[in-house]
Amino acid sequence: MWFKNVRAYRLTSPFDLSPELLGQQLAPREFSHCTATQPLSLGWVPALGGTTSELVHPVNGRYLLRLRREERLLPSTVVREQLQEKIAEIEEREGRKVYRKERLTLQDEIVLDFLPRAFTRSSYQHAYIDTRANWVFVDASSATRAEEFLNLLRECIGSFPVVLPQVNEAPTATMTGWLAHQSLPTDFALGEECELREPGDEGGVVRCRGVDLLSEELETHLNAGKQVARLALSWQERVSLVLAEDLCLRRLKFSEELMKENEDIPEAEQAARLDADFVLMSEAITGLQQRVMALFGGEAE
Repeated sequence: MWFKNVRAYRLTSPFDLSPELLGQQLAPREFSHCTATQPLSLGWVPALGGTTSELVHPVNGRYLLRLRREERLLPSTVVREQLQEKIAEIEEREGRKVYRKERLTLQDEIVLDFLPRAFTRSSYQHAYIDTRANWVFVDASSATRAEEFLNLLRECIGSFPVVLPQVNEAPTATMTGWLAHQSLPTDFALGEECELREPGDEGGVVRCRGVDLLSEELETHLNAGKQVARLALSWQERVSLVLAEDLCLRRLKFSEELMKENEDIPEAEQAARLDADFVLMSEAITGLQQRVMALFGGEAE
């Protein structure tokens, strides 16, 4: 349940649904498996896995949610191969060309024919709503997956006004300054990874991993005008991450000390352990997000 990536969204108005009412509104979209001809199914599952049946798990004003995504695996190469065979057969048998509209119809027929026999694959996605701090945190590195989660939530509750956070100071310029002037904020430490980019759409990209980020080699790139687009950091020796120019917190890794704080809870009390872990994790993420916003001059109006 420990988040691996965080995309944060700012609630533009207070979230006033109780956990009970939110759960009731999510219930009609509980997860169900793909039907024979359904390529994708999305639905809510118990927030703490199989330990409880509750779709919403509230702790200290933070609501944990969990989405299951099941899709049928139908490789495009298989569809394309079958389509070419059908087209060749028609053209040979009827002595005519198969044009775009008919190609699309044939492709749809092939997909419908193959879907019932396709394997399925499931994945799970967590998010939590922090009703006190007015944030939503989605465990997703992809903006598409995060929006998919939020769109389903919006469908269930009717309205869910969120926006991507904006800051007063450009993240690329600020992070570049940290390396160029070796002036990292005192509660952060450098990792060993970064991505540098030249300004402009056609600019070059340099990716460094496992290197000293204050080395002369990196300094040369900075002096040549490249800017920091991603930077590996650790915060308060509690969380390591890769901070991106889009403010996404990627590849989160929580310290062993933090993750072991609840080891004294017996394994038989799995729900209690998951609940306690969620408290630790959400406190760390909310605190980290607020600190990140401050690093770049605070939120823009």
